[in-house]
Amino acid sequence: MKLRAFSRITLFLCLTVLSIAQSSSGVIAKNDIKTIRERIVSELMKYEVEDKRVESILETFKQDGRWAGINYVDVSRTGFQHKIHASNIQYLATAYKKKESKFYKNRKVKQTVEKALRFWVENDFVSDNWWYNQIGVPTHFVSVMLLMGNELSDDLVQKVQPVIGRANMNASGARPSGDRVKIASILAKNLIFLGNNEQFNKIIEIIEGEVKFATKRGMQYDYSFHHRLDRANNTISYGLGYANAFTEWAYYVAGTGYSFSDDKLNQLIDYFLDGICKHLVYGKYIDPGAKNRSITRKSNFEAFDTSIPEKLALVSDYRKNELEDIVNVRKGIKSPELEYCSFFWHSEHLTFQRPDFFTSVRMYSTRNANMEEPYNSEGLLNHHKGDGANHILLEGNEYHGIWPVFDWQKVPGTTVLQKPKMPSEKEVQKRGLADFTGGVTDGKYGAAAFNFVSPHDPLKVRKAWFFFDNEFVCLGSGITSRTDLPVVTTINQCLLDGDVFVMKDKKLETLKKGEYTLQDIDWVLHDGIGYIFPKASHVNLKNSSATGNWYKINKQHTSSKDEVKLDVFKLWVDHGKRVGNGTYEYIVVPGTNLSQMVKSKGKVSVEALSNTSALQAVYNKELEIYQLIFYKAGQIELGNEMMITCDSPGMIMLQMKNNKINKVSVSDPNRELGKIHFSIASKIETHAEGIQLSWNESTKMSDVSISLPQGVYAGKSVTIKL
Repeated sequence: MKLRAFSRITLFLCLTVLSIAQSSSGVIAKNDIKTIRERIVSELMKYEVEDKRVESILETFKQDGRWAGINYVDVSRTGFQHKIHASNIQYLATAYKKKESKFYKNRKVKQTVEKALRFWVENDFVSDNWWYNQIGVPTHFVSVMLLMGNELSDDLVQKVQPVIGRANMNASGARPSGDRVKIASILAKNLIFLGNNEQFNKIIEIIEGEVKFATKRGMQYDYSFHHRLDRANNTISYGLGYANAFTEWAYYVAGTGYSFSDDKLNQLIDYFLDGICKHLVYGKYIDPGAKNRSITRKSNFEAFDTSIPEKLALVSDYRKNELEDIVNVRKGIKSPELEYCSFFWHSEHLTFQRPDFFTSVRMYSTRNANMEEPYNSEGLLNHHKGDGANHILLEGNEYHGIWPVFDWQKVPGTTVLQKPKMPSEKEVQKRGLADFTGGVTDGKYGAAAFNFVSPHDPLKVRKAWFFFDNEFVCLGSGITSRTDLPVVTTINQCLLDGDVFVMKDKKLETLKKGEYTLQDIDWVLHDGIGYIFPKASHVNLKNSSATGNWYKINKQHTSSKDEVKLDVFKLWVDHGKRVGNGTYEYIVVPGTNLSQMVKSKGKVSVEALSNTSALQAVYNKELEIYQLIFYKAGQIELGNEMMITCDSPGMIMLQMKNNKINKVSVSDPNRELGKIHFSIASKIETHAEGIQLSWNESTKMSDVSISLPQGVYAGKSVTIKL
C-alpha cells in the first residue's frame, strides 16, 4: 500500500513539473516571438524617410486607389510599374510609424495606405515575372503588415494575405538557391505577424538548413554561388541576397530558443569572408568582372553597407576581427590591408587583391556557361563578358557608369573577333568548348589559364595571367582565326581620368584626345596604371568621348533612352585578319605614377620564359617565383641549370629560396588527374603528406608526384612547403 501511494505521489509530482515546464516553455516561446518581432520592426524603421517624398506620394495619389504616372495595364517582364505602387505603400507605412517623421500617425497617410492596399487586392495584379509575385510585392506587403497591420481593418488584412501568401515553400521560386531563403524569410515574417508559432519554427528550420554546400544550385564548395544550373557565377548577386537573408534571421533569432547552430553561423561567416568579400574590390566595391546582367542597371557608386558583417559579429565571435575589419574598411575608418589570390574553381573566376589595387579574371569551360542569360531584357550585349575579362581597379570607380557607351567587343582582358554587329541577345549564354581552364595559387600569389575556344566566333587563343605584388603579366598564344574580320585583344577600356602618357624610343609624349595607332612603344600610363610592352608592339589607343544610352543594353521601362556621353580610355592590340598562331605580351603595373615609370624605364622584375601554345611561363626575379602552365606534357629550362619536365597538362608554381625550391603549388585545369607528376633538376626533401619524391642520382633529377583533390574539390590548388 505504501509503495502504491508513493507511486501515485511521484506520478502526480512528475505531471505537475511537466505541466509547469510546458507552461513556462509556452511563455518563453511567446516572449521569443515578441523579441523577434520587435527586432524585425526595428530594422524596418531604420529606413530613412524624407518628408518631401511623402508629400509627393500623397499629392500624386488618386482617390480611386492608384498613383498618377503608373501604367497599371503593362504586367510584362520589362514593365510592371506596379512595383512602384507597392513600394509607395511601404514608404508611407514607415512614415506613419516613424516618430521623427512629420507624418507620424497622420490620418491621411493611413487612409492612403488603406486605399492603395485595397485597390491592389481588388485588382490582384500579377506580373509576367514571377519574382515580383513571389518576392518583390510580398516583401513590401509583409513589411506593411508588421509596421501597421494591427491598425488596419481585419477584412483588409485578410484580403492582403493571399498576395503575401504567394511567398510559400511550394512556390516555383522556392527552389534551392538564393531565392529560396528570401521566400522563406517573407513567410517567416508573415507567420510572426499572424502569431503562428508552430509553423514559424518549421520555417526557421528551413532557413537554417539552407546554409550548406551544394553541387547544383546554391553555395559551392569553393564559396562561390550558383543560382541556376548553368553554373554562371552569381556570388555578388543572388549569393549576396542569400547571405543577407540568412544573416538577417541569424540576428533576429539570436539569444532565443530559435537561435541557429554555431556550425551554420561559422559556415555562413566563411562564405561571407572567403566568398563574397573576395569577389569585391577591397571587400567594399563591386568587381565588374563578377557582375552579370545587373551590370546594365544604372546605379550610384558607393561602398557596400555594413549590415551583414555587423550582424554576424553580433551573433558570433567566429572570425570576429575580420568581420570588424570589413566594417571599418567599408565605413572608411580603416585602409584596406587585404592580400590574397583566390581561385574559385567551381565558377572559374580568379580574384587578386593587394592593399592598393584589385584585379580579377573571369573564365569558363565545358563545365560552365560563360554568362547569365539576359533575363528581363537586361545585359543584352554581354556575349564576351566572360571571355577572360580582366578588370583593374585602384579606386573602385574606374568603370562605374561606363556601360551605356561601352564597346562590348572590347571587354578588358578579352580576345575577340570584331564583328560588324553583335549577335542576337538570344545568343549571349554559351557553354565553353574546352576543358583546360583553371588557376594555381597558394592563397597569396597565383596564375590563371584559359584555353579559349570561342563559342561565338571561329577563334582560338591560349590566355594566361600571372599575378605578383606590384604587377601582373598577360600572355596570349596560338591566336587563330581564319576570317576576314580583325581579332583584337583589349588591354583595358575604362573611364578616361587625366592625361595619357606614352614612352617610345626614350621619348615621352602626352597624348591629346583622339585615336592613335602606336608603333613599337615601350609603355603607356593612364590613371595610375602602367602598361608595359617588353617586345616591340603595335597598339591602338583611344582617349576621347563615346556616346550611347542605357536602353540599348537594358530594355526595362526604367531605362533611359537619353544620350549618354562620356570620355573613355581604350587600349588594345589589333592582331589583324586571318590570324595564324598570333601572340601578345604585356605587363600591367597598377598603383604607379609618371616619375616611377620614367625612373624604372618600364623595367620590372618579371620576365616571360615561354609563350607558346604548349607552354606559358613567367619568372619573378625579386620574389623568386616561377609560374608554369603546361597545356600538354613538356619541359622548360628555368635557369641555373634547373630543368623541369611535366608529363601531363597542368599548372605549377615554384617558390624558391637561395636557389632551392621552398614551396610548390599545383593544380589540374582539366580536372582529370589523380596525381600530377613532374621531374626537376633539384634535390627536394620533405615530410609533407600528399607528395612522393624520388631522387635519380644518374640524371640528377627529383621525380615528384603530388596527389590532387578529387570530386567537388577537383581543380583546387595543392600547396606543399618543402
